[in-house]
Amino acid sequence: MTTQVALVGGTGSLGRIIHGVIDDLDGFEVRTVLGSGSDLDEMTGADLVVDASTPAVSVEVVRAAVERGINVLVGTSGWSQERIALVRPLVDSSGTGAVFIPNFSLGSALGTALAAAAAPFFPSAEIVEAHHDRKIDSPSGTAVRTAELMMAARHTQGPFQAPHVDQRARGQQVAGIPLHSLRRPGVIAKQEVVLSGPGESLSIVHDTVDSAAAYAPGIRLALPFTRDARGVVVGLENMIDIGIRTHS
Repeated sequence: MTTQVALVGGTGSLGRIIHGVIDDLDGFEVRTVLGSGSDLDEMTGADLVVDASTPAVSVEVVRAAVERGINVLVGTSGWSQERIALVRPLVDSSGTGAVFIPNFSLGSALGTALAAAAAPFFPSAEIVEAHHDRKIDSPSGTAVRTAELMMAARHTQGPFQAPHVDQRARGQQVAGIPLHSLRRPGVIAKQEVVLSGPGESLSIVHDTVDSAAAYAPGIRLALPFTRDARGVVVGLENMIDIGIRTHS
């Protein structure tokens, strides 16, 4: 049986990539495409909602899907742990599944997992992320997720050292880690995690040079996973066997 998909934000850059993947994926079909200002009743009757809208409307998209008993795959950026906590009780009580993917790139998921694995071994860390100048939110959802997982990995070591963070030029603190955002023309997406300790540093860099090619494999994994999911799941790393497990 074909899974009918309601795609929210389907005319945006990520939405167009998702639409193309669904068109080429056996067992899935785009039933309807909604814009950020569409009536969310249009998703009624779908088997799966995919959200590639904007941070301003994404919460309402998730709530509308779950209230209708429809699983939802969220590719929209800006979903921190605090924001996910707002919808988690609704998802848990409804028996549906909500899957949040900060970044559909397999390389990005690996970079985040490696940063979390390295976090307990270094006393200092900072994250620099760069995106195109049309990206609405700063810092990126990928950077926020990376910082949260790095801090979670330091449950016995405590927070990172982060001197002078009262100064605005030191960046925005997320989970105790300074995050720095660049918005530049000619860039797709790049993230560098710099971990430092006595006498050494470790840099973990992920660079997206072709978004359609980079995101398509992750989207293909996430669609069937979300269709069958229950509860809240965060991160593409939960769908690939990389030997490192994180927590939603």
